Amino acid sequence: MTSVKVYHYDAFSKEPNKGNPAGVVLNGDELTDKQMQEVAFKVGFNETAFPVKSEKADMGIRFFTPGHEMNLCGHATMAMVYALKTKGMLVGKTELTIETRAGILPVKLHSAAEKEITITMNQAAPKFEAFHGSKKDLAYSIGLEEVDIHANLPILYGSTGTWTLLIPINSLEAFHRMNPNNKDFPAILKEMPKSSVHPFCIETYDKEADMHARHFSSPYSGTVEDAVTGTASGVMGAYYAEYISEDKKDVRKFVVEQGNEIGKDGRVGVQVSKNDKSYDVQVTGNAVFVQDFDVVLEN
Repeated sequence: MTSVKVYHYDAFSKEPNKGNPAGVVLNGDELTDKQMQEVAFKVGFNETAFPVKSEKADMGIRFFTPGHEMNLCGHATMAMVYALKTKGMLVGKTELTIETRAGILPVKLHSAAEKEITITMNQAAPKFEAFHGSKKDLAYSIGLEEVDIHANLPILYGSTGTWTLLIPINSLEAFHRMNPNNKDFPAILKEMPKSSVHPFCIETYDKEADMHARHFSSPYSGTVEDAVTGTASGVMGAYYAEYISEDKKDVRKFVVEQGNEIGKDGRVGVQVSKNDKSYDVQVTGNAVFVQDFDVVLEN
């Protein structure tokens, strides 16, 4: 039997057991695809990240949910880079490139002190696709009524590396009533049955925040809810710039709050910059070490 060391970090928080938990495994090149998937399944977090060698970038990262591999994961990237930096494996590095299945993404590190590290990662160019399904069925699938969905803003699939369905919600109060039935998602999301679901609103608990959200996983991923999501926050910022903002600035900065309803509140910084064709999207956050443990593989 093989034993694999897993490091638990919470991303988008400086406080342990807040924000979004991620598993970090430092010896990714020694593991097969099947072993990585088994580790992620046994860890049970929304994502576990594995560093791998890259011929195109400074390093590669692979991301696994308990159910399958992901193209990109913002919070697990934060956790991985924070782990490598604090373990002395990125000495002198303030910038690096990371190869993912969503492309090669630049990452910047800002260190105010040894453990005070802020990480900014670029995301893929935002893409949007129309949702043509039933608003009523969609609302029911997350425990709401159709009237809770904003009447004048579009429901869209969005991606800056990972597809999610962006659902504009009228009020913050509705987020307490949400109760997802994830197994219903594929039948409703006919255009992208494997997409996750990301309801959001512009009413917030924290006056310093600009947007509030929850994130419900695809049933294929083996999890129910993602506490604080980096990639979804990034594409949500692009959605805001394109469909909500009346001030068409070239650069917009947002703070996204998430996880409040499940006691995992965290914050994601989002910067959206207009370019010739679309937007450049960056997310900024931090991480904190929680604990390490061993996972025993069966093969």
